[in-house]
Amino acid sequence: MDSESTDDLRLVTLQDVQAAAARIADSCLRTPVLSAGVDLPRLWLKADSLQPTGAFKLRGATNAVAVLDAEVRARGVVTHSSGNHGQALACAAARAGVTCTVVMPEESVAAKVEATRAWGATVELVATAERASTCAAVAERTGAAFVPPFDDPSVIAGQGTVGLEILDQLPGVETVLVPVGGGGLISGIAAAVKGLAPHVRVIGVEPELAADAAEGMTTGRRTQWPLERTTATIADGLRGSSVGVLNWAHLQAHVDGILTVAEADIVAAVRAIARRVRLVAEPSGAVSTAAYLAHPDRDSLGRTVAVVSGGNVDPAAYAGMLNTSSLGAARTDPRAVSR
Repeated sequence: MDSESTDDLRLVTLQDVQAAAARIADSCLRTPVLSAGVDLPRLWLKADSLQPTGAFKLRGATNAVAVLDAEVRARGVVTHSSGNHGQALACAAARAGVTCTVVMPEESVAAKVEATRAWGATVELVATAERASTCAAVAERTGAAFVPPFDDPSVIAGQGTVGLEILDQLPGVETVLVPVGGGGLISGIAAAVKGLAPHVRVIGVEPELAADAAEGMTTGRRTQWPLERTTATIADGLRGSSVGVLNWAHLQAHVDGILTVAEADIVAAVRAIARRVRLVAEPSGAVSTAAYLAHPDRDSLGRTVAVVSGGNVDPAAYAGMLNTSSLGAARTDPRAVSR
C-alpha cells in the first residue's frame, strides 16, 4: 500500500479471517499447539513451522492467490521476500497452476533460495534496497499480479487463521505472543483473537536490533528503521521490513503491546524449542518464545501461546546455534507498550 494515512483504511475483520479459513482448509495444515514442558506449565507453542513450506506464510499466500480474479491469476504472480513469503507464494502458485517470480535479497539464506526454486518459482537475487523496484519491473514486464508479503488484506486474513486455531485449541488462553516483521501475522491474529475473545492479550515481539514497531508504539507514529540498522539481528526474516501501513492500523486498533528481545535470548530460544518439543525453529520464528523465557514475570502473562512462525534455517547455522555453549545473560525488556 502506498499511503501513510490510516484514516480511510478498512481493517480486516473476524469474518474475513473465517472466510479465509474455509478457503485454505484443504491447502494449509491445522498446526498443533504443543506443551513447552512440565516445568513451564503455562506456555504452549503454536508450531506453524510445520506448514509444508516451513512457515505460517503459506496461509496468507494461499488465500491471496485464491481470491485473485481468474484472468489476473492466469498471468502469474510476483513478490519480494527474504524467503518464507517467497516459498509460500511459489507453493500456492504451483498448486494453482500459474507462474511465480520471487525477488530476494542477495544475502538471503541459501536454504530459503533453494526451497523457493524447488517449488518452481523463478528467483531474482538483488540488493536489499532494490527488491521493491525489481518486483515492480517484473510485474510491468510480465503482467504478473503483485502479492505483497504483509501489507494486504487477503494476506492478513490468511495469516489470521493462526489465531482462530489457537482459540479453538487452547480454551482459556490469556496471552498470545507473536513475532513482528512487516506485521501481517500479528495483524491477522489480532483481528481474529479480538473478534472472538477481546480479553485475550495479543503482544508482538521483535529483536532489539530491529524494533521499529516497538518504537512506533511508544511514539504513536509508524516508524521505519534504515536497513543498515536492522541487518545485524540473527532473525533474518525480521530485518528488512518496517510494519506496513494497513498492518500499523491493526497494531493501533488491536495489539496490546510489543516486547523486544536480545540476540542471546533468540539463540537460547532456538535451543530450548529444539530440546523441549523437538521442533526446528528459525531465529525469526523463535522470538516469541524468547520473550516468554526471558521475561522476569512470566506469571503475569498467564496461559500463553508463543507462535513459532517458521523453521526455515540454514543447517550449518542451526547446528552452530544448538552447539553454542556460552550465550551471555538472557535479557528482555519486560514492558509491553500500551496502546
